[in-house]
Amino acid sequence: MENGITKEDLQQFGALLIGTVRKIIEGAKGERKEKADPEWLKSRAVRKLLDISAGTLQNLRITGKVRFKKVLGSYYYSKEDLMRLFDENPDHDNQ
Repeated sequence: MENGITKEDLQQFGALLIGTVRKIIEGAKGERKEKADPEWLKSRAVRKLLDISAGTLQNLRITGKVRFKKVLGSYYYSKEDLMRLFDENPDHDNQ
């Protein structure tokens, strides 16, 4: 049995297979994180996140305080700009 498969060959193959599967799973987890943390948020998500009305959100859009995109009738807002709103007004809660 010179060309036969040994127990050691199977163990090496199993270790290689497990390592490959782990890499695939870790890659899938990374993709889910990207999807779970988008750069652009829909209007409804922004209103819920900031606990503001549709009118307040519209005002932020009109005054240019947040970037937005309109896609097929839905507005999407830049998460980066929304976070910057809080950085620019740290004393807002104290007023």
